Amino acid sequence: MSYPPFVERINGGFRRLLRAAPCIGYYVAHTVNVACVIHLFATHVGGIAMADGPSMLPTMNASGDWVLENRWVNWKNIQRGDLVTVRSPLDPNRLICKRVIGLPGDVICVDPTGQYAPSTEHVVIPRHHVWLSGDNAAWSQDSRKYGPVSMALLKGKLVARVWPLKDAGFFKSNFNYID
Repeated sequence: MSYPPFVERINGGFRRLLRAAPCIGYYVAHTVNVACVIHLFATHVGGIAMADGPSMLPTMNASGDWVLENRWVNWKNIQRGDLVTVRSPLDPNRLICKRVIGLPGDVICVDPTGQYAPSTEHVVIPRHHVWLSGDNAAWSQDSRKYGPVSMALLKGKLVARVWPLKDAGFFKSNFNYID
């Protein structure tokens, strides 16, 4: 049976495609595997994240810093002064960066500035909760507004700033605990 020339060209191209299909499938499968590994690593182990906004001034730039985030954290070992990423209690679609101020059992002065609550109001942090604060209290929505935060909302611990290069380095806790 004879076909018109344009059909022969289509059939020839289709045959070449069928011969190349195993090779294409191999590369597609490996690309999907690599994408899955990258996704799992970034979700459960750690990666680079951008932290921006004025609430963590002067520790971080308001215009945005690229930071190294460790998501493979044992939350029992979290300490006062650690920088953490948290699913926002006010907007669960956002991740926020705050400093851990209080651990379970601590007594915290809700707002020493008196802006959100009387400066004499104190709260005991419940079990499996932490008290979070931004370093720039005037521009931070933190535990003063939404109270103690469940440890289930904690997503990662910030380890180091990687960009801008002039500010690159590990985060150190400059937190003083008063008994």
